Amino acid sequence: MSEIGQFKNRQEAGKKLAEKLEKYRGEEAVVYALPRGGAVVGAEIAGRLNLPLDLILVRKIGHPFNPEFAIGAVSESGRLVGDVLVPNRVDPEWLGREVGCLKEEISRRRQLYLGGRPSRPAQGKIAIIADDGIATGSTMLAAIEEIRNQRPKKVVVAVPVAPPDTAELMRGRVDEFIAILIPETFFGAVGSYYDEFGQVSDEEVVSIMKNYTGDR
Repeated sequence: MSEIGQFKNRQEAGKKLAEKLEKYRGEEAVVYALPRGGAVVGAEIAGRLNLPLDLILVRKIGHPFNPEFAIGAVSESGRLVGDVLVPNRVDPEWLGREVGCLKEEISRRRQLYLGGRPSRPAQGKIAIIADDGIATGSTMLAAIEEIRNQRPKKVVVAVPVAPPDTAELMRGRVDEFIAILIPETFFGAVGSYYDEFGQVSDEEVVSIMKNYTGDR
């Protein structure tokens, strides 16, 4: 099979990741998914390994003159990663306003997706952070920082696809990095590696999380 269209959809990608994470079945572990697309992948992992599922909410920070170009990310607690930490890279007043707006959006999503329920604590647990793929990795880095601050036993990042440079970056930040596909030439968009990569709706995330409201 060629690298393009490697995965039929996010469900298949999650199934393949669950196979690689089988050793964590029965462990004190939690799957933390990055919504929205990562929620589908994370649900497959959690369901197949009988692990609890939660969301890790982060938002990318777009360049003030080109919002689609990520210059960093912010976590739910306000932790920043990326170029925004470099002195004089962006206007600090603009950054403060932008971070405030993004944290409000994160709070809105927590209320929408989880009814305001706080995140499952990662302290002493194996934290498996899942997404449907990584490109630059800015939002994943923010998620890692957020989880690490909770003093987990181990941090694992599991994604279907990542470019080589980002994969190498991730290996230096976590205890274990798992990717099914690390293509030598990355085609610039995670969706290029899926046959079906439609946008996941808020309603779908809400539906997924309703299946994981209790302790498992």
